[in-house]
Formats: sequence, C-alpha cells, structure tokens
Amino acid sequence: MGLTGQGLAGSGLTKAASATGGGAADTLTTRLDHVVDLVRKNGLNWSRKNSLWPMPFATACCGIELMATGASRYDIARFGAEVMRFTPRQCDLMICAGRVAIKMMPVLQRIYMQMCEPKWVISMGACASTGGVFDTYAVVQGVDQFLPVDVYVPGCPPRPETLLEGVMAIKKVVEMDGVKSSKERGGMGIVAESMIQLNAEHVRRGSEG
Repeated sequence: MGLTGQGLAGSGLTKAASATGGGAADTLTTRLDHVVDLVRKNGLNWSRKNSLWPMPFATACCGIELMATGASRYDIARFGAEVMRFTPRQCDLMICAGRVAIKMMPVLQRIYMQMCEPKWVISMGACASTGGVFDTYAVVQGVDQFLPVDVYVPGCPPRPETLLEGVMAIKKVVEMDGVKSSKERGGMGIVAESMIQLNAEHVRRGSEG
C-alpha cells in the first residue's frame, strides 16, 4: 500500500514537473514567435516595402504618365521603386498601365506567373481597371478578372501623383501582409485615393492582433 502511495506520489510529482516544463516551453515558444514576427515586420517587411521593383506593362497613354513618374519632377526613387526591370524574374510589383486586349491577356498572365513571390499588382487607369471607354469585345473589361489586383489607380489617365499614392498604398499592404504569397493574400482591391479605407483596415488588424 505504501509502495502504491509512493508510486502515486512520484507520478504526481512527475506530472507536475512535466506540466511545469511544458508551460516554460510554451512560454519560450510564444516569445520566440513574437520575436520572429517582430523581425519579420520590422526587418523583412520594411526592406520589401522600401525596395519595390516594378514590372511596367504599359500599353497606352497611362504608360506616358508612368514614364513621367520615374522622371526627375516626380522622382519615384524617393519611395525606392525606381528600379524598373523588364524581366519578370527580378520584379515584385506589376504596374498594368493601359488597356489590355483579349489577345494580350495570355502574355500578361505569363509575365505575372514568372514573377517571384511575394508579388503585388497595381491596375493603373480606367482602361486597365474597367475597360474605360473601350467597351468592346476585343478589350478586357478589367484585369482583375484574370489577376489579383491589390491597388486600383483611378483616372484617364491618372496623374503621376495618383500613381505615387498607389505605390504608397502598396507599401501599406506590404507592411500589413508581409511575405504572404499572392494566392494566400488575394487581391486587396484598394483604391489609391481612399487611403482612409487602408488606414482603417490597418487599425482593425492591429486591434485584432
């Protein structure tokens, strides 16, 4: 009987010790996750949002405004997005500027698929976003039917300031979502001029976290 009692007591101590050790391990894991999230948010996300490499897909007059955005008057280099590459394997931000024809959409999709994850998409102008004045069978009525668009830049064509507003919205998206792939994230569907919506979403996610 005494041996049984000692065995029960010993097992109780063992369970208590294992429970204590498990709690410490859980605390350590929780703190480690917090450190990893902190490094990711303040390290990786900060680096990504300040070194966006655009892939310009300009087909119409929006492309002229895109060129003006990269020139000295507006200087997109202030936001770290001046390195426009014409190879998709070096880009993480697609800027679709102008109308897209049905025959051109497979090319746009192929370029998008060749871009490395994580990647983001800006739909620049009314023609890329909704088809604009080209309400015809030959023009895609919005690239969001085929690509996950994160930010819409309104205008026909939009001024460089509006495109810079869209780039700043992308920086907010990168800061909030970080290294999520486009498949996990999906299209955010944010309009560049309504930064109040984006700030409200940022505040909501911060309160939930």
